[in-house]
Amino acid sequence: MSDNLTVLNALDTARTQWYHVTAVIIAGMGFFTDAYDLFCITTITKLLGRLYYYDPAIHAPGKLPHSVNNWVTGVALVGTLTGQLVFGWLGDKLGRKKVYGLTLILMVICALCSGLSFGYSRRVVIGTLCFFRFWLGFGIGGDYPLSATIMSEYANKRSRGAFIAAVFAMQGVGIIFAGLVSMIISKLFLVSFGGKAFSTDEVFSTEPEADYVWRIVLMLGALPALLTYYWRMKMPETGRYTAIIEGNAKQAAIDMGRVLDIEIQAEGEKLAKFKAANEYPLLSNEFFARHGLHLIGTMTTWFLLDIAFYSQNLTQKDIFPTMGLVSNAKSISALREMFETSRAMFVIALFGTFPGYWFAVFFIEKIGRFKIQLMGFFMMSVFMAIIGAKYDYLKTKEHKWTFAALYGLTFFFANFGPNSTTFVLPAELFPTRVRSTCHALSAASGKAGAMVSAFGVQQYTQDGNVHKIKKAMLLLAFTNMIGFCCTFLVTETKGRSLEEISGEDERKNETQMKSTRPHSGHQDDGWD
Repeated sequence: MSDNLTVLNALDTARTQWYHVTAVIIAGMGFFTDAYDLFCITTITKLLGRLYYYDPAIHAPGKLPHSVNNWVTGVALVGTLTGQLVFGWLGDKLGRKKVYGLTLILMVICALCSGLSFGYSRRVVIGTLCFFRFWLGFGIGGDYPLSATIMSEYANKRSRGAFIAAVFAMQGVGIIFAGLVSMIISKLFLVSFGGKAFSTDEVFSTEPEADYVWRIVLMLGALPALLTYYWRMKMPETGRYTAIIEGNAKQAAIDMGRVLDIEIQAEGEKLAKFKAANEYPLLSNEFFARHGLHLIGTMTTWFLLDIAFYSQNLTQKDIFPTMGLVSNAKSISALREMFETSRAMFVIALFGTFPGYWFAVFFIEKIGRFKIQLMGFFMMSVFMAIIGAKYDYLKTKEHKWTFAALYGLTFFFANFGPNSTTFVLPAELFPTRVRSTCHALSAASGKAGAMVSAFGVQQYTQDGNVHKIKKAMLLLAFTNMIGFCCTFLVTETKGRSLEEISGEDERKNETQMKSTRPHSGHQDDGWD
């Protein structure tokens, strides 16, 4: 087949229109909610320890036991991994739109229920919290493959990467708001009910009203999802899914013509040939011959990236005191500790995390996904190695801002790097029939890496042990270098149609060309 379907060509060559921006906002608000819900837990875990795990016999502020802390911060990631696989598969089987709204409903209900407790004992409170955060994560997981797939299938080929990256960049806004909302709520309660320092009054340094604070912070995560639901339900099914998978090019033309200013003609005979050429399933020799290396590449790089990325975000509450950004726990009250932790998280997110996402949006179509991912992994490795090697020097009071700058740069290059590109590439590399599932497999691999962080790397940072934190940083630097090497398994996708990249238009994709071309000593690694 020498030329593409008209419906697909029209989508690829359509000028950038207002509906493209609307789609970014609708999909992006889901990611805003995802990030807020996943990362606001960082601001409240120390408060939960003070409220429910204070032991008067040891004369120290209450602290979540390691196993409890790991489950409170990690259970949502377990749910996210599960949700990615389930909703990713459903997105290919039932259609993107049919299951898109369900993820939001689940997020709204479980965010609200996360702030409730079915009893007073710490076992019941923590158990209830973990139960609903698992199902909250399940809904969040569905948003990853569906949002990426929908945006990639709506966008034109000139700005597709920037649009997908912009959807993901809303994660940065969500992280900022997780810190900001926690900071505002804790400050309001601190002004009204602020207690004495722990060293002055061990019991009432944990303000009784603080039990409302963590619940309000968690429940507010339902608001953006609720506000987005109506607009998400108004989105039509993507033209690519309707045409290629459902075989209805006429309906695809009607749907896309309703929201985009494009003219499309139905092509029955060409569509039948197009469908016939792309019937192979995920678990087939044909798929692995065409896309096997790319799938291994997207899964390994996202896995390795999330070990580092979630280690940064989930353990920052333990590193902030060492950096001098948060006061010693005994010298402040529970609400004051939450306020200072939230403030530090907000500042790091605003000046380190947030700019990185938008640098990726602005440069992804100029530099390309491949180079940005290589650069990001390499720079993260360098800065984490410096922090690990010079940790004793950096943690001194006079060097705390140098420490904060280096720490912020690891966030910047994570986001102007593999945290953005590992989300974009799986939405582009694979054929329409399995695109959502392949993105889900890649994202789920990432969440497996996040679980390594939550249940493994956190063990090194929770006690503030300098030797263990150094070891963790050097381990993460090494992890990033492996990610740098695994990046060579994927290819550059900028400026090409989805069908050209995946080989759906019956042209050979990059993997097939490498396997059939005579050896010339040159490898197309995406730099050309």
